[in-house]
Amino acid sequence: MCCPAIIGFGTVAVMKVPYRQIRAAYSEESITVYQAYDPAIAGPAVAAQRFVPPFKRERMTWIKPSFLWMMYRCGWATKAGQGRVLAIDITREGFEWALTHSCLSHPGHGAERADWAARLRRSPVRIQWDPERDPHHNALPYRSIQIGLSGEAVDRYLDEWTVAITDITGLVRSAHAVVRDGGDPAGLLPVERPYPVDANFASVIEATTEADPG
Repeated sequence: MCCPAIIGFGTVAVMKVPYRQIRAAYSEESITVYQAYDPAIAGPAVAAQRFVPPFKRERMTWIKPSFLWMMYRCGWATKAGQGRVLAIDITREGFEWALTHSCLSHPGHGAERADWAARLRRSPVRIQWDPERDPHHNALPYRSIQIGLSGEAVDRYLDEWTVAITDITGLVRSAHAVVRDGGDPAGLLPVERPYPVDANFASVIEATTEADPG
């Protein structure tokens, strides 16, 4: 289940969730993020347990701690070029480095546009907060984080942070079948808990502790 005390899709009521909160499956050492690729990229990555060609490290790559947001993005592994879903375990040290060295994709609250633009140019990581989704892709009243890696951050992701790469496409298809049949896939979903946000990067990513007042 996906942290029923906090999110609780299906039979459990959705409780108040902070508007911008990182929720993820994680251990003391690592955190799981998701990406979806064509088999030509996913296959070699799983075999090598790291991203290798034809993956292009020169391009920005987006990692997502939310399983259901990934399902929304890839259409439960049905969209072209996103037919294989990977769960990538990366070090928490690396994940937090990315947050600390990031910049919001859009000017944050009260930010001077020129200051924001300068930070965006020099930051190897971009942060977007998009509406979280339920299993049917409906938008929820709180946000899910996306983390875009480029330059130095991609090199660190590929060469230092990656602990394991698992192809979870079978799980995705099983859960999707339950959704299509009108069932509740909660028992198949990863357990996602609020991730502890350190003061060093909380202000950078503009994480919040309160639900959307609107």
